[in-house]
Amino acid sequence: MDIGALILKNLAKHKEIKVAQITKATGFSRTYINRFFQELKNEGKIVLIGRANKARYIMPGKKAKTAALEISRILRNKNLSEDLVLDEIKQDTGIFLPLPANISKIIDYAFTEMLNNAITHSRSKTVKVSMKKEDSLIRFEVRDKGVGIFNNIIKKRRLKNELEAIQDLLKGKQTTAPKEHTGEGIFFTSKLADKLVIQSSTKKLIFDNILKDIFIKGAKILKGTKVNFEISTKSKTDLGTVFKKFTGNAFAFSKTEVNANLYKMDTDFISRSQARRILSGLDKFRTITLDFQGVETVGQGFADEVFRVWQRHHQGTKIKYKNANENVEFMIKRTLA
Repeated sequence: MDIGALILKNLAKHKEIKVAQITKATGFSRTYINRFFQELKNEGKIVLIGRANKARYIMPGKKAKTAALEISRILRNKNLSEDLVLDEIKQDTGIFLPLPANISKIIDYAFTEMLNNAITHSRSKTVKVSMKKEDSLIRFEVRDKGVGIFNNIIKKRRLKNELEAIQDLLKGKQTTAPKEHTGEGIFFTSKLADKLVIQSSTKKLIFDNILKDIFIKGAKILKGTKVNFEISTKSKTDLGTVFKKFTGNAFAFSKTEVNANLYKMDTDFISRSQARRILSGLDKFRTITLDFQGVETVGQGFADEVFRVWQRHHQGTKIKYKNANENVEFMIKRTLA
């Protein structure tokens, strides 16, 4: 029996289909049938929409492109991983179907950085995230009800007011958790967005790269922090180019060895939590060699977590790398500088 052909035949007839339907029709196990759905998905012949008991497959095309172009969730801020949240958004919506590669990478970086800030710094019990694709724009919002970014900077830096906090933030490498972050996430995100708005307490900090200007506005008092990001899907902005533009060439801004082939892990390497998951349990080895063969780029957060934060906490283990292309090596060297 050709299971793949059966799936495609049913899809052509019913427009959408669930794994359970093919399981029932064939009598095979769900695990076995899932393999064929996954193969067809990887080949681009079908598209997965939804998750868990709402997961269903449709044919690629207009419906896939327009299905579920908006999502909003309130997340409990406990053991929260920004990359897993992003993965769920990609799986549950059609926002990234299709999307130019440069825009997809920018959203990956900006969303995980902004959500990580809320997870790490806000001390908020919950974080609300939303994302929407509308016409040629993608927008996302990260909202917490914690201490507030400006108030947090005031307290940690012993500053006088919100304007001093904003001035400090605009320096680019400031962070209230220097042992865990380099503080560049907001800086680079502000350069990638068409428009980035950070609102907290009684101020809005607005980065408008269309007008090529930065604004500060008064606002109704807001507990916590709200970050709004937007970018045109037609934008030519490139993640690697922005990194290089604002850092220059100075890169300032019982076995004993294990090899980790990152390309075979089938993911983008953007966030800190991805780095922690990859390295989890590997501290028992004396040397870890990360093989970047086939990996196009890595995020600043990923590189910093691997080569600075994790390495500092595991000095008995040496991390090496090989087969890194120019973009990947650039980010690694910046971290090691």
